[in-house]
Amino acid sequence: MSIDTPNPADMRINYDKDQLIETDLASTPLAQFTKWLSEAVAVGKDELIEPNAMVIAVRSHDDVLSTRSVLLKGVDARGLTFYTNYGSTKSNAIDENPQVSVTFPWYPLHRQVNIVGTATKVSREESAAYFSTRPHGSKLGAIVSAQSAPIDSREVLETRMAELEAQYPEGSQVPLPDAWGGYLIAVESIEFWQGRRSRLHDRLRFIRSGTSHDISDAAAWKVIRLSP
Repeated sequence: MSIDTPNPADMRINYDKDQLIETDLASTPLAQFTKWLSEAVAVGKDELIEPNAMVIAVRSHDDVLSTRSVLLKGVDARGLTFYTNYGSTKSNAIDENPQVSVTFPWYPLHRQVNIVGTATKVSREESAAYFSTRPHGSKLGAIVSAQSAPIDSREVLETRMAELEAQYPEGSQVPLPDAWGGYLIAVESIEFWQGRRSRLHDRLRFIRSGTSHDISDAAAWKVIRLSP
């Protein structure tokens, strides 16, 4: 049985859910981001799975670009926080070149948030505090996986997981792995993109106006409108 190949050129929708004009914009990047994040959560999991998912782009020392999705786990005046294995491909790239870009693709709302910034490791104490809140299986998984490293088979993971489940039964304290922790993205710019009819989208971007990265301080940012 033949299968018709979908034609991406025929895939079109009208962007007509909302608008974003300057008088709608919150006074700070943090306030605007938390407003839109709350609205993304309110859509519900049936329409927007994991609204805290963001696509992160990194560049290695040999100029190789790569992207993947990670989960936002914190946002405050300092910026955005996510957690990962420090031996992973993305972590090695960040160690070599800390500049990153992230996108929150909130398609059901016809919205994107695009952020450029610099990623640095959070303290061991901050990583431990978040690690303690993870489900038991996720804690063990962080120990099992040497993220991005080649392995011979799936059975390697399953065997190691079984060993750790015996060593650390449900309810026991699982130690924070040395090679696991968080990154904080200090924001350089943050753009709020709202789809509009006829592809005349609204794009409002906060850019730093001084040396401060505080996304809760209105005085540290200026807003520009970009052509769609």
